Amino acid sequence: MKKHKGKILIVEDEKSMREVLKILLEGEGYEVMTASDGLEGIAHLDKDIFDLVVTDVKMPKVDGFEVLKRIKEISPDTIVIMITAFGTKESGIEAMKLGAYDYISKPFNIDEIRLIVKKAIEKKREHVELSLLRQKVDVTYSLENIIGQSPKMQELFRVIPRIAQSNSNVLITGESGSGKELVAHAMHNLSHRKGKNIVTINCAAFPEGLLESELFGHMKGAFTGAVYNKQGLFEIADGGSVFLDEIAEMPTSLQAKLLRVLENGTFRRIGGTTDIKVDVRVISATNKDLNEEIATGRFREDLYYRLNVVPVLIPPLRERKEDIPLLINHFLRKTADSPKKITPEAIKLLIDYSWKGNVRELENVIERTALLTEKEEITPANLPPEIITQSRSDLKSIAELTEEGIDLEQLIVDIEKDYLLKALEKTDGVKTDAAKLLRLSFRSFRHRLQKYGIN
Repeated sequence: MKKHKGKILIVEDEKSMREVLKILLEGEGYEVMTASDGLEGIAHLDKDIFDLVVTDVKMPKVDGFEVLKRIKEISPDTIVIMITAFGTKESGIEAMKLGAYDYISKPFNIDEIRLIVKKAIEKKREHVELSLLRQKVDVTYSLENIIGQSPKMQELFRVIPRIAQSNSNVLITGESGSGKELVAHAMHNLSHRKGKNIVTINCAAFPEGLLESELFGHMKGAFTGAVYNKQGLFEIADGGSVFLDEIAEMPTSLQAKLLRVLENGTFRRIGGTTDIKVDVRVISATNKDLNEEIATGRFREDLYYRLNVVPVLIPPLRERKEDIPLLINHFLRKTADSPKKITPEAIKLLIDYSWKGNVRELENVIERTALLTEKEEITPANLPPEIITQSRSDLKSIAELTEEGIDLEQLIVDIEKDYLLKALEKTDGVKTDAAKLLRLSFRSFRHRLQKYGIN
């Protein structure tokens, strides 16, 4: 069945005009219904949802203005175009005040009505897509999507909603890839500012002059290339939040302007002569020690105290290893419609890895491994070489028996798996040759591979 471009209702008491509009719009690919007066039109609206309503103004029983009011009550997202043979400036203004998209006087040009309808339907579609995007962003950055059951993450889950309800500035610290942006957006979405914008900018991604323009805007002619007036992100975020990532990379000359915004909520565009006042909450983040940056003169101490009203520390992944299995399964579910399984042996190797890139590195490894693994189960042999190499290094580092003792059986298992993998690597995966290297029969070698889930 052919998909229509949109669903339109025509409310028109003049039969010939009603039929002309129906034929015209159906020819453009729209699904069209008609009503001969306002009451019939309202009856259709009570039973169905339309993308667009084209209604006459002068009609018996119920006029077009009443139809418009009814539409805004029961279907506020429906776009309305009003047409009339008795058009006046006053009636057009009234229609716009009541929420009409456009007001057209008869007789109208066919191409004119075709273009207006096309633009109106496109506007409706853009509105829906924007709403869906906002919903998607809300889901992506909700607290439920920050994964963790470790004590440190549970404490973070406890404090984030409390912090979110305040207007205090927040400084999030943590290593690269630990999830600072995710936490910042979750705070915004849990706050009373949720309905307003949150804008994000990476301070390390722009040269000094361009960063100032991005943050505070500029006036036409303020500098070479400033060909039009531009709003800055602080204006766009008015009433909402600004997330300044990599705040330690902000040039010291620009830090003074940011300090002024934090102190009194005002700034000037580049080249501007008037102060602009905004109400924004600033959430900043860094992976550097700002106290060290202050000591070297690269960061203003007064700005630090303004930003660090509420400090939030995100622990590195190596300090919350109990969260790794949860994260692995979460990322596997994201990679495909039918997510792959992963063996306990592979999970253990991932838990033991150092993860210098934190959660972001883990996500990349899982996505890449799931994509490249042909079978439905990920085994140690499918993992990147650096993870297996570190596991071998850890085994070699065992030098003596400590007072705490060791799990001898597990150690033997780890050593056996390590040499199975090492033999396969040396023989490019040829199992018969790998078995010879370990002085095992092929049957015994194959049994050990199956035992440990090594492909």
